[in-house]
Amino acid sequence: MPPASASKAKRDAKKAEREAKKIEAGKTVRKLGKKKDAETTEDGAEQTAKDIAQMKLQQDEHGLSDRVVTGVLDSLQTSRDIKMSSVSLLFHGKVLIQDSSLELNYGRRYGLLGENGCGKSTFLKALATREYPIPEAIDIYLLDEPAEPSEFSALEYVVREAEHELKRLEDLVERIIIDDGPESELLEPLYEKMDSMDPDTFESRAAVILIGLGFNAKTILKKTKDMSGGWKMRVALAKALFVKPTLLLLDDPTAHLDLEACVWLEEYLKRFDRTLVLVSHSQDFLNGVCTNMIDMRLQKLTQYGGNYDSYHKTRSEQETNQMKQYNKQQEEIVHIKKFIASAGTYANLVRQAKSRQKILDKMEADGLIPAVVPDRVFSFRFPEVERLPPPVLAFDEINFSYDGNPENNLYEHLNFGVDMDSRIALVGPNGVGKSTLLKIMTGELTPQAGRVSRHTHVKLGVYSQHSQDQLDLTKSALEFVRDKYPQISQDFQYWRGQLGRYGLTGEGQTVQMGTLSEGQRSRVVFALLALEQPNVLLLDEPTNGLDIPTIDSLADAISEFNGGVVVVSHDFRLLDKIAKDIFVVEHKTATRWDGSILQYKNKLAKNVVL
Repeated sequence: MPPASASKAKRDAKKAEREAKKIEAGKTVRKLGKKKDAETTEDGAEQTAKDIAQMKLQQDEHGLSDRVVTGVLDSLQTSRDIKMSSVSLLFHGKVLIQDSSLELNYGRRYGLLGENGCGKSTFLKALATREYPIPEAIDIYLLDEPAEPSEFSALEYVVREAEHELKRLEDLVERIIIDDGPESELLEPLYEKMDSMDPDTFESRAAVILIGLGFNAKTILKKTKDMSGGWKMRVALAKALFVKPTLLLLDDPTAHLDLEACVWLEEYLKRFDRTLVLVSHSQDFLNGVCTNMIDMRLQKLTQYGGNYDSYHKTRSEQETNQMKQYNKQQEEIVHIKKFIASAGTYANLVRQAKSRQKILDKMEADGLIPAVVPDRVFSFRFPEVERLPPPVLAFDEINFSYDGNPENNLYEHLNFGVDMDSRIALVGPNGVGKSTLLKIMTGELTPQAGRVSRHTHVKLGVYSQHSQDQLDLTKSALEFVRDKYPQISQDFQYWRGQLGRYGLTGEGQTVQMGTLSEGQRSRVVFALLALEQPNVLLLDEPTNGLDIPTIDSLADAISEFNGGVVVVSHDFRLLDKIAKDIFVVEHKTATRWDGSILQYKNKLAKNVVL
């Protein structure tokens, strides 16, 4: 058998094997509501976990994609640019993109914009799985899942994946030589990438990236199976940056990073010289990284040059001009219709009326200028609460360590206070104890020394990165909130109103929460938080998953809240809008920062090592 035929037969056999495995795996996944009556509670919980995992993967019970896509590749198979027309995307029968074009040019960095639930993550998944016709020579990496639990350390994990990538490239080169010959145009970019990888420097370069993302000499050697979800995400991000795929897709990469790591990542991605598509809800981050923007709204992909600020200015100008043209055309239509209606039976006027009707018909046939459809903005508010006299929450000479050993103290002699007018931002490197400080405030953790004083009527409302864990993703948002607070109301219409205040409307209220975006689920958590009517809000990374207009609405809600607020966030823009006091948590204490949050960012940027 000729080499090419043998290679094709081998590929076909592997494809058949993959399909067989996919079908076999699908047989083990059952739909919700079809569990046998004889299943134990443990079996039911295990099945529910499987169902939720399938929803997150956007797969049906057979392990096949829930997405339906179309797209026509207009660029050459050998090009590193991707140009597609007739791009569409459906998810669970809902149209997310319709008849659009997409252009991703090599060396450009694209920010993907759109409101929560519009399908940004779904679109990235469809690109990553090559459901669109992307040339095989373009390697793709999507960051949306943490590193797998393993016996490998963070450093070993990244280096090992780099070695796998080098082996993949070598195998691809060999296959292209067999199939297309040694003169194939596909080989040059592959040789170029293999040369740039330089196996002799794998460990040192991987270490630089991991340290930039917040690891230190100790944690870089920690096994991934012993890491939290946030640290596993950092390992996965390090792997993506190290491998440097031709097309890198990052879905909210800053969600698990502290401010320092965010600044490092921003500086790193500014220099990314391949193709990057980035979903981020940090306006500041998009401004620093992106060269182009893609707006995913009204079921279309619309592309803009420049960063987020340039996009916002250009779109505003375009919409202003569009509304001027729309109003002018509408006035003209009204004028024409008024003339036609008043023409009567006079012969000369009837002729003119017919002529003007033809003008009107032509305008409609050519397509009338549409009115601008503004972004949906939800102005949610935290309810007004009872004002408490100070001190509301006070720390006096606090010492704390998780194991009780003074040598491992996170805090020593910490003095700190929160009152009803507080707007405090806690900043500092990861692992120094910002979230721990919030847990000491709530009483979840008890210090070994010192005193925590809480007002007898203080009611703390906590939003954390784990708040969504309280949601039952197999239920709809309406079912969940009604079942959680049956004493308040059993009426779905009441709960529709409560959820609608926080931006979860329509279909988003009735579908299983496992199919919602992270930002949509966050809105459910905020609705629950508001129902508790806390005096003091403790917000740990509250912007994760929220779109930019909703982050602005959150900032307004915090500013207008008449209680106290303590925030841990990596979103510089949110902190710039709300923080009255900035405390840097490091060196076992919390020290007030005298400058603005942007001055703090500039300080971090000066210390970046790439």
